[in-house]
Amino acid sequence: MIQLFYDVSRECSRITTQKYSTSFSSAIRLLHKELRTPIYNIYGFVRFVDEIVDTFTNHNKSELLAEFKLATYFAIERKISLNPILQSFQETVAKFSISKDLIDAFFKSMEWDLERTNYNEQSYKEYIYGSAEVVGLMCLHVFCEGNGERYEKLKSYAKSLGAAFQKVNFLRDVRSDFHNLDRTYFPKVDFTNFTSFMKERIEEEIALDFAHAYEGILMLPSKARFGVYVAYKYYLSLFKKIRKTQAALIMQQRIRIPNYSKALILVRAGVKNQFKLITSES
Repeated sequence: MIQLFYDVSRECSRITTQKYSTSFSSAIRLLHKELRTPIYNIYGFVRFVDEIVDTFTNHNKSELLAEFKLATYFAIERKISLNPILQSFQETVAKFSISKDLIDAFFKSMEWDLERTNYNEQSYKEYIYGSAEVVGLMCLHVFCEGNGERYEKLKSYAKSLGAAFQKVNFLRDVRSDFHNLDRTYFPKVDFTNFTSFMKERIEEEIALDFAHAYEGILMLPSKARFGVYVAYKYYLSLFKKIRKTQAALIMQQRIRIPNYSKALILVRAGVKNQFKLITSES
């Protein structure tokens, strides 16, 4: 039965999410059960593309990315793929009317990861949009479940949340990106002489993204709000830890949030949610 193939494909996306990100998979489990599978499907897709550009160092990345991009569009057009990740992704694209423009922008940013080593103000904004903000918008399509008016209302907030997550990732991974991948995302920042002033300027930008995103979280449908809030709290906690870390140390180590801290975040968020207190940030 073809239903078994559909189920196996969705399971591949779920396993991919759980293996690659315990934080995101934990947050996804807090979404309403009807939203979990499509969000796993989106994450599995973006994770595989990210792997191509970041880790397949012994292979022809450009060729692999071009093949995966073509296979993605074929899957969407045909409404089926023998690649289980693409099968589950195209299913979500069709069900929630995720526009091709978002997918195009995502692939454009991923292609830039193969050729660009630094960014100016304009290309930085375009890269953030394609690599992170559109992922937030894909998820927002799922959360709004076809309500176009609500989607339009929440678009800017979803973009801010995606941008905040991505910029925190950049700071967390700056050592690896700079030394191993020869990438510098933040414009006008010299990572051979990364100063506290440079770091603080980036952090101010991220703080604004988080503040704007939080306003949108409060307006999300109840099916999505708690899971998104927990993901937000995970990243906000990581961001606060990065802010407390000296610029020189950022270039020497990867900042992490220990599992016990993640568990505490979940407990506190659960208490706030139970008593309907997710109305102001502390």
